[in-house]
Amino acid sequence: MSYGISNPDQALSAPVCPRHPDRISYVTCQRCGRPACAECQVTAAVGTQCVDCVREASKNIPSTRTVFGGKATDGRPLVTYILIGINVVVFGLQMVISGLTDQLMYAGIFTSPFGPAEPWRMLTSAFAHSPTFIGHIAFNMYALYICGRVLEPMLGRSRFLALYLVSALGGSVAVLLISSPLSPVVGASGAVFGLFAALFVLMRSRGIPVVQIGILMAINLAIGFIFPGISWEAHVGGLVVGAASAAVFAYAPKGPKRSAMQWIGTVLLVLLLVALTFWGASTVPLRL
Repeated sequence: MSYGISNPDQALSAPVCPRHPDRISYVTCQRCGRPACAECQVTAAVGTQCVDCVREASKNIPSTRTVFGGKATDGRPLVTYILIGINVVVFGLQMVISGLTDQLMYAGIFTSPFGPAEPWRMLTSAFAHSPTFIGHIAFNMYALYICGRVLEPMLGRSRFLALYLVSALGGSVAVLLISSPLSPVVGASGAVFGLFAALFVLMRSRGIPVVQIGILMAINLAIGFIFPGISWEAHVGGLVVGAASAAVFAYAPKGPKRSAMQWIGTVLLVLLLVALTFWGASTVPLRL
């Protein structure tokens, strides 16, 4: 028994799916009006649509943005967890690999014309901690977790990561400019203080009371001046650069070019830090 079409003219005039011309379909897309076979049909709130129209519509849906222009996340501070993980892994390696801390630490001499040219230490030192004092990494990771849970959803992941790294670099630049060129430092404190400052600036830009965060910053900043062995220079550098980076994100003019302005401002801030690094390195021989 055959169920084919007996009338050739009827076969020629029957609507066929444009994606599958061998399939007759009397179901049409609600958007473009073209026939769509069962494989190409997508059930939507406004009726059946073809896969081409659904794909095109998805391209035109604007991505959700945070209040500061970053791409909205699902709420999980993923970058924060990754940064904490890196710090913890590095700390564990410091405990078992002899001399690793010496390879990661930073001092001004490492950017001096008379010292080894190892400027990457300005960032690697921010992921290492004192292997003899677990409280060092414990406090920094707790502060990173607390600040990251708030800042990362506010800024988006890429902006939060940029803030963290730029703040870490700012702390090292301050160490280069202010501290003794022969005094090594390690720790994420510069980056953490940058997060404190960013939280202050971003919340204030939204009209949220910032008295508590201001007091917290002041107390932690004072600790660096009171107790020996703490690099207050890195704290100050991270604080200043973190505030500047946050200000770029918070006060960039709103509009279609806001994202570009934020990233241009961030790049300019990095270039300023690079220029200060070259200048500071040139002054190291005078301070030796």
